[in-house]
Amino acid sequence: MAFKAVSKTISYIASMTDVWILILVCAGALLSGFIDAVVGGGGLIQVPLLLILFPQFTHVQVIATNRFASLAGTSVAAFHYLRNVGVDTAVVATAGIASAITAFGGTFVMKLIAPETFKPILLLVIVVLAIYTFTKKDFGIDHLPRYKGAKLLVVCGLIGAALGFYNGFIGPGTGSLLVFSLVSIAGMSFLHASSSSKVINAIADAASLVGFFLSKAVVFKIAIPMMLCNMLGGYIGSKAALLKGNSFIRYVFLLVMIILIVRLGWDVLK
Repeated sequence: MAFKAVSKTISYIASMTDVWILILVCAGALLSGFIDAVVGGGGLIQVPLLLILFPQFTHVQVIATNRFASLAGTSVAAFHYLRNVGVDTAVVATAGIASAITAFGGTFVMKLIAPETFKPILLLVIVVLAIYTFTKKDFGIDHLPRYKGAKLLVVCGLIGAALGFYNGFIGPGTGSLLVFSLVSIAGMSFLHASSSSKVINAIADAASLVGFFLSKAVVFKIAIPMMLCNMLGGYIGSKAALLKGNSFIRYVFLLVMIILIVRLGWDVLK
């Protein structure tokens, strides 16, 4: 009798632990969806959380589960932005396809060259970007495209290709770097850049998710509740960005840059 009582107590504690882990990961997915919808970089929250809470998952399972959940949130945010801000269809299609192709290629290069080789350089670059954004108060406030027609397609296609490769090769902060590039190089406002980046990310993420489905790497019992919370966060985040405008997005961008600096700094120190 005593053994049965102890066994039941242990089972109850284990089940409650599982519930709290699920609550934590869903809360993280909600916050991730919010940040990702505003300025990108939600994976900086979701991926480390999965690694901590589910140490039994392989690296591929973590990335696949994160990608499945975040794609839904990104799609919701993209739909909301499309209805209220709009995007240049040709631009996002060109950048999205280029990003999808190079992201696929970047995963193979990662096997040949360790990403750690480039992380110190990347850390320095992101520190410079964060300082530039902080000191230049009017950065991304006005929507003043620098290119038109074919030139705009080429420029945005190159941006998509470069950051798609980064996404496949290194990964964290791709959405935020995409927003920065569209603002600084193409001359978009933060709001228009966030809107375009969501659609570009959705295209690239959908392409990479096909491979994860084929390898059966998505852990659906975790990915599905995360997906629902990420979708809610994406909706709230896109709504907040539309209501608050470019200044709000700029502040969130700076916050994500700080998180990215800490994350890469920790990787470099290790």
